[in-house]
Amino acid sequence: MPTKETVSDTESKMNKAMEVLHDELKTIRSGRASTGLVENIKADFYGTPTPLKQMATLATPQMDMIVIKPFDPASIKEIEKAIKTSDLSIAPIVDGKIVRLNIPTLSEERRKQLVQQAKQTGEQSKVSIRNIRRDANKHLEKLQKDKAITEDDLEKAKKQIDDITKQLSDKVDELIRHKSDEIMLD
Repeated sequence: MPTKETVSDTESKMNKAMEVLHDELKTIRSGRASTGLVENIKADFYGTPTPLKQMATLATPQMDMIVIKPFDPASIKEIEKAIKTSDLSIAPIVDGKIVRLNIPTLSEERRKQLVQQAKQTGEQSKVSIRNIRRDANKHLEKLQKDKAITEDDLEKAKKQIDDITKQLSDKVDELIRHKSDEIMLD
C-alpha cells in the first residue's frame, strides 16, 4: 500500500533530521568538557582531512579537560594546528604524545549566547521536520489525485504524518530544554 510506504519513508527522513540535531547539539559546549566538542574537527592526516575521532582516542578525565591521544604520534602537530584553527577558541597544550584542552568556565553572557544558539538549532530542525511533512502531504495528494489511493487513505496517512511531526517537534523542544539547562547549570 503506497500510504504505508510514504508514512514510513517520512518517519525515516524525520528521524534523520533528529540525528542531525543530536550531532549539532554535541558541538555546542556547556560548562563541562565533552569529546563531542572536538570529535568532528578535521585534521590533515597524510593529505586527507580526517575527523579527530578517527585519528585519536578522545577522553574527558576531568570535568574541565579533554585529552586527545593520537593513534599515530607523528600527527600530533596536525591535530594541534586543526584545534587552533577551529572555532573552539581553546589553546591546545601538547604534552609529549597527547594533546590537552583545558575547558574554561563560561561567563553568564556566553552561556546565554550558547542557549540562543541551541534554540536556533532546534528551530532549524523543526523547520526541516515540517518541510518533510509538507513534501509527504503533497506526495499523498498526488497519489489521491492519480486515483492510487482513496480519500480516506489520504486523510488517515496525513493524520499519521501529523502525529509523527508533533511527536518529533515535542522531542526537539525537550532536547533544547535539556541542553539549555545543561549550559546554564554548569
